[in-house]
Amino acid sequence: MDAVATGSELNKSGSGGSERSEDSGGAGGGGIFEYSGWVYHLGVNSIGHEYCHLRFLFIRGKYVSMYKRDPHDNPGLKPIRQGIVGPTLMVEELGRRKVNNGDLYVLRFYNRLDETKKGEIACATAGDARGWMEAFDQAKQQAEYELSRGVSARDKLNMEAEINLEGHRPRVRRYAHGLRKLIRIGQGPEKLLRQSSKLAVRPEGFAGDSGDAVEAHQWKCVLTMAGIRIFEDVSDHKNGKGVLAKSVGVIDATADTVFEVILSTEQQKRYEWDTLMCDLELIDSYDGHYDVVYGTYDSKYLSRWHSKQDFVFSRQWFRGQDGTYTILQFPAIHKKKPQRSGYRRAKVNPSSWEIRNLNTSMASKSPRCLVTHTLEIHSSSWCQWKNNKSSKFERSIPYALLCQVSGLKEYIAANPALHHENGTTIVHSKLSDASISSAEYEDEMQDEFYDAITADSSTSDEESDDDQKLVLQEPRVKLKNISWAITTLALKRTAAPDLTEELDPHVTHITIPSDLHGSLCKGKDDNDTNCWASPSGKGFMIRGKNYLKDSSKVVGGDPLLKLIAVDWFTVDKSADRISLHPKCLVQSEAGKKLPFILVINLQVPAKPNYSLVLYYAADRPINKNSLLAKFVDGSDAFRDSRFKLIPSIVEGYWMVKRAVGTKACLLGKAVTCKYFRQDNFLEIDVDIGSSSVARSVIGFVLGYVTSLVVDLAILIEAKEEAELPEYILGTVRLNRLKLESAVPLEV
Repeated sequence: MDAVATGSELNKSGSGGSERSEDSGGAGGGGIFEYSGWVYHLGVNSIGHEYCHLRFLFIRGKYVSMYKRDPHDNPGLKPIRQGIVGPTLMVEELGRRKVNNGDLYVLRFYNRLDETKKGEIACATAGDARGWMEAFDQAKQQAEYELSRGVSARDKLNMEAEINLEGHRPRVRRYAHGLRKLIRIGQGPEKLLRQSSKLAVRPEGFAGDSGDAVEAHQWKCVLTMAGIRIFEDVSDHKNGKGVLAKSVGVIDATADTVFEVILSTEQQKRYEWDTLMCDLELIDSYDGHYDVVYGTYDSKYLSRWHSKQDFVFSRQWFRGQDGTYTILQFPAIHKKKPQRSGYRRAKVNPSSWEIRNLNTSMASKSPRCLVTHTLEIHSSSWCQWKNNKSSKFERSIPYALLCQVSGLKEYIAANPALHHENGTTIVHSKLSDASISSAEYEDEMQDEFYDAITADSSTSDEESDDDQKLVLQEPRVKLKNISWAITTLALKRTAAPDLTEELDPHVTHITIPSDLHGSLCKGKDDNDTNCWASPSGKGFMIRGKNYLKDSSKVVGGDPLLKLIAVDWFTVDKSADRISLHPKCLVQSEAGKKLPFILVINLQVPAKPNYSLVLYYAADRPINKNSLLAKFVDGSDAFRDSRFKLIPSIVEGYWMVKRAVGTKACLLGKAVTCKYFRQDNFLEIDVDIGSSSVARSVIGFVLGYVTSLVVDLAILIEAKEEAELPEYILGTVRLNRLKLESAVPLEV
């Protein structure tokens, strides 16, 4: 793979950095992967004081180094910390955190074998944090590749120390001759112009992706105004108490920028685009992905009544693996903001934001994103407005919410700086293919890297910033690859892969016993509750035969494996290797006779914890030359890069559908997955609680689980032409589960 930015380009921009292309012995024969840029290092020094220092982080292959200054500008500079990214190093996104009166997005490092903490870094934006997660993942794949090369490489890797950013580092005491440098006047943000990273892209990429599951919504455009479209859901499907409406617009900025503008509570900026929620105050914040906001507004701008009104609402946000942001907003109550004298408490309609980057042409230098704001509106007022466009509805809160997209569009258009927003983090990215094929890596690296201004770090004698020298940079344009799916139903074809090659064709298939069962009952029909079923794959979109050429997706076919039982357990703490439990189906006489069983243990964090265990069986042994065999007997790194799940809320509250989404998720990249291969089975323990984002989503879903019908599809992602089209390993439908029906499991 070619280097994404040459040294001359970097020098021309004023960064002083250079990129060298060095051959490696990797599979692709290209240069070593490099990624570098400014981050905030968080920690506690030797005397117990918390610090936040701006540091230059440099990843080269599997090696990580941390510097006080940019080593590109200072040849011979020695790192203050260094080590390798081992195969067991995990990176968790902790969400937003207040640091020195500024919002930063925090990443935590730990060893997944013993949960040893390895430190924290922080980034200015969620998109930048995701970029570093991808970079560390690539470094981990490099380490895994070296392990697979032979004993000598394995011995070398074992001798090298894993990167550790936790705690204070040993240091040599400095004496008074340098004391003058320690004097600092005032506190404030370091102001730098960002140089964005460039990513390699496939030229055939197209904008847009409607999801990987078929939704029941049928949207009809009812009005166009100020460059946006307003839709109504005209399907017969019940989504809530009122009518679902949404406003949709294309904004000339990145999804990262729009996300930051929507979440900002800065009054002067909101005055420029938001007619409703411009006077906001942050009341409380939880787990980095949830907060509660209080606001006031003068209702004379919306109605003929001049009484002042206030409101309280919660915001919950997630960032998908494809870079799409989802923000959920609910009316709320909070003890810090009781009813206020002279104000009438208004109820803000439940709503959701979806912000998705659009892929631009190779010649275009302007980022664009599609912004969708969906809300539930009382049916009577909506119908009256739709029929006669009455001015009464146009002075209501729902209408003001629908107009927010239009306000955003005009505000960003009038502020060109937001198109390439300035920030503190300078990022250099150099991609090569030392560990995996180019097609595989290009498909993985989908996120854009952006930066923003944050508060200055505090001083500390542990890791002082007295010699920090930073250079102004000019913004650079980046390219982005977003996979897409054809949404026109007429173009969707049913996948018909040759599944005879996945299981051994030379062995006669057996009859899987029908009397196998778990603690959760199998449903008799669609009206049953607290049960499971095994639907076909027709509700899911998977990669077609020509996906690598035209990114087309097709309707899924029947699953390869048969779902034979489901267990619904409650446990004191997350339970791994359930297959070894004497009461598990795998340990029964009938289970031991099956050629192969895939056990999926979904560990649900709650009080108490739950485990949803799915058992899929094959009627023949696995073909040793198949993709399934490569997955079952492969390395954990390979499994993590291929184990994919597609969710779909078939029935349930529309806000839950927005939270869960319909996009495929590589579970090994999103949460911690542990794999246990033995005898005739493979167990995958999926720790949903290992990700703060996943914990937030599952906590929200559990509140509505008794009214939900959820479909899940499990796949092995196909990345090579010989592996296409994809096929569905197994499916499950969970029909209105009852939490209290879970059976206690003693581990």
